[in-house]
Amino acid sequence: MSGVLEICELGNPVLRCCAAPVNNVRQERIQNLIDNLIITASQANGVGIAAPQVGVSDRLFIIASRPTLRYPNAPLMEPTAMINPKIINHSHETIKDWEGCLSVPGIRGLVPRYQAIEIEYTNREGELCYQQLTDFVARIFQHEYDHLNGIIFVDRVESTQDLVTEVEYQKRITDFHGFR
Repeated sequence: MSGVLEICELGNPVLRCCAAPVNNVRQERIQNLIDNLIITASQANGVGIAAPQVGVSDRLFIIASRPTLRYPNAPLMEPTAMINPKIINHSHETIKDWEGCLSVPGIRGLVPRYQAIEIEYTNREGELCYQQLTDFVARIFQHEYDHLNGIIFVDRVESTQDLVTEVEYQKRITDFHGFR
């Protein structure tokens, strides 16, 4: 594997499987996968990507929040590999906001997510990390975490009325500056 990887789309069975834990973070295959996921997310204007989205059923994803055409108000952060991640605590408060997915092109959904989460994960150096995430970055984490459990954002919408096309979404955010 090297460079941009092919993204699996809705209907591919790997997206509905529970991913396996990564046992050896320092393994060359895992380190290469991390590099290629970072490249793939960047090239696809994504703010995150999970290994199952490229056909690899490992408990690993990248969060790479930054302003993009798809998410113009996203905060800027360095791409971070999160291996064998867990949500260890979360707020009671949930917030509904718009999500898209590289594996579900052309569709956006209004998805409820916890506003704040406390997480643990192993980084690419093999260190156990703990963090508290809020708002958009917490949303990215929860979205990518779902991919590791065979869940796609369309499974989380409360009604099919909460689904729109990407074209309609872009029109509305342009016209209404914050369409909800």
